[in-house]
Amino acid sequence: MSRDYTLSVYDSIGALDREEYNALIDRENPFLEYEFLEAMEGSGCVGPHTTWVPRYLVLRDGGAMAGAVAAYIKLDSYGEYIFDWEWARAFENARLRYYPKLVAAVPFTPATGTRISVHPEYPFEECAGILARGLTELAVREECSSAHVLFLTERECSLLGRLGFLTRVTHQYHWKNRNYGSFDDFLGDLRSGRRKQIKKERKSLEGTGLEIRIVEKDDIREEHIDAVWDFYTDTHSRKWGSAYLNREFFDLMWEKYRRRIVLVMAGDGKRWVGGSFNIVKNNRLFGRYWGALESYSNLHFECCFYSLINYSINNGIDIFEAGAQGEHKFLRGFGAVPTYSSHLILNEDAGSAIGKFLDRERGYTERLIEQYNLQSPLKYLHGQ
Repeated sequence: MSRDYTLSVYDSIGALDREEYNALIDRENPFLEYEFLEAMEGSGCVGPHTTWVPRYLVLRDGGAMAGAVAAYIKLDSYGEYIFDWEWARAFENARLRYYPKLVAAVPFTPATGTRISVHPEYPFEECAGILARGLTELAVREECSSAHVLFLTERECSLLGRLGFLTRVTHQYHWKNRNYGSFDDFLGDLRSGRRKQIKKERKSLEGTGLEIRIVEKDDIREEHIDAVWDFYTDTHSRKWGSAYLNREFFDLMWEKYRRRIVLVMAGDGKRWVGGSFNIVKNNRLFGRYWGALESYSNLHFECCFYSLINYSINNGIDIFEAGAQGEHKFLRGFGAVPTYSSHLILNEDAGSAIGKFLDRERGYTERLIEQYNLQSPLKYLHGQ
């Protein structure tokens, strides 16, 4: 069948039709949905006067939307979670300009998912290839040093590799549902020492007087968003300084996206004292933000891991991604898995040097993942 493909670039998600755009997004990927990106832009967390300047690359077949990529012109490397500060420093030392760069990613969100969205009625390889070449052309036109696609699927990574992108392998810890019927079934997959430790951590909260509950979708009220905002700002002020997100983002998420929100809320009978903000879509759950206004031993593990593992079991969630980094996840039943990013460095010499580095790093990371899983408390990962 003959196709009449054209590529266009838009600087706001508001320029696109909501239903037409959402029809492209895969069934396990909440973070590229129109409403999430709209909340990012509408709150001012991305867009003018930020270091994330949107560029939506859209592929049309005649008038029909066949594919799209949400990309950003980046003026720094904050909020990406694929760390390239050394690359930027090397460019500077060589008197080359690393910023701006073009990044196809979800701002402030280290969660794996499709980054090159193609309508299911269109051939993926063909359309994704056109969009990938369009990213390269856009990077050149915007005078960027490079184009990067972060936390993409292995399938996309392979396609981009054939088009000259360099592959980077990093790792995270994900929980996998092995058709558990209960939390105890999950514990049965762990070594006995770790199983006892988790039971001890959960039991330690019983004497605190805290009530811990799941609040989701239309049961979420403004008081919950007030509390989540307090948790988020308290965590950032103590650990990371300036927060990436603002209160308006959380308000817009509650207003337009609450069908995807799962909160774990801990209360002492007078107020909410801690909790986590999470996103769900079909059979995948994503942990996002956590905080507490009071110090309770093991409350973090309960709100960020155990209550959400139990939620996953009860709701048929296959994969629970609890966020970036953190060996404490590994110790509590999350397996080490590879995550992928693809990088096109337009300067040939710099690209060659970075490619050699990535080859060495990839071998190291693959061995590290293997060793983590050999030492995992999950018995099934090493044949016990």
